[in-house]
Amino acid sequence: MSTHAMPQTLDFPYAAPPKPGAVVEVRPGVFWARLALPFRLDHINLYLIEDGPGLALVDTGIDNAPSRAAWEALFDGPLKGRRLTRLIATHFHPDHIGLAGWLCERFDMPLAMSQTEYLLALNIRLDPSALKSEPYRGFYRSHGLSEESTEILLGHGLQYLRMVAPPPKTFQRLAADDSVTIGGRRFEVLTSGGHSPEHVMLYSAQDNLVLAGDQILAKISPNVSVEAMEPDGDPLGVYLRSLEKMKARLPEDVLVLPGHNLPFVGLHTRADELIAHHEARCMALVEACRASPQTAAELVPVIFGRPIDDPHQLVFAFGEALAHINTMIRAGRLRVGSAERGLALEAA
Repeated sequence: MSTHAMPQTLDFPYAAPPKPGAVVEVRPGVFWARLALPFRLDHINLYLIEDGPGLALVDTGIDNAPSRAAWEALFDGPLKGRRLTRLIATHFHPDHIGLAGWLCERFDMPLAMSQTEYLLALNIRLDPSALKSEPYRGFYRSHGLSEESTEILLGHGLQYLRMVAPPPKTFQRLAADDSVTIGGRRFEVLTSGGHSPEHVMLYSAQDNLVLAGDQILAKISPNVSVEAMEPDGDPLGVYLRSLEKMKARLPEDVLVLPGHNLPFVGLHTRADELIAHHEARCMALVEACRASPQTAAELVPVIFGRPIDDPHQLVFAFGEALAHINTMIRAGRLRVGSAERGLALEAA
């Protein structure tokens, strides 16, 4: 994820996030909490919705000791005496589903999410060593990463994907165009791709709000990465189409409750900013490859404007560079050559 937005173009109804152990009511019966993350992106937003005798929860935080302690502070504080009725996970990334198993067991509540996201969460948990095997190792090496960088990425950078408690063994499927009633509110289920394959969003026309997860964020671009499992995938193309669909489906003045950063109003404006941001990155790649052939590894600093040394960030940066490359190849603006140091990209 990269910072790039011009926040003055958006309206931020809440100047500051909830403090640790506190919640903020963003609509009557809709509450916002925030947990810390041990990464450069240092927080995640969680939302709780009045649901009959208790509260429905959207997303969880990663599974580590500080996150569990933060939840205990909420249970001893603003949530004291309240039970959780159900968990809705927007997508499979560990900061959103990491504590699903722990919370679902504690409150004997169901997990609801899209089928693709649930199966991905299970797959990572059941076979954690697969990420270090072939053909994945060769995938990174073929795109110009050094052996040392590949080992760092596989050994440390992907540890993030394992910060997940064992997921519940059953789930309730959410599919596009479903309707979900939580308390007295009706939510439309929207699904989008790019950041993850079948990311769920919940839209309430009654309250003019959308629980957007990571699909659209105010100050950063959600990570859109090619994964080694699908080396020729076009997640950026999928993501850009999803932004256009969101603009067609949701009003400009909808209150966006995102997974990171502050809630905001100005969805269409923000979607247009993100589309322009990614087009600028694509143009930068083409210009670099016009000057001389480049490997994907060499194009990472072109995309981000600096070398990426942190293993956690390298996972996302390398995948994001490939996402822009694959989109440009499909558009006929780049072509693949070959070189001793790895597959080289040339301007078409």
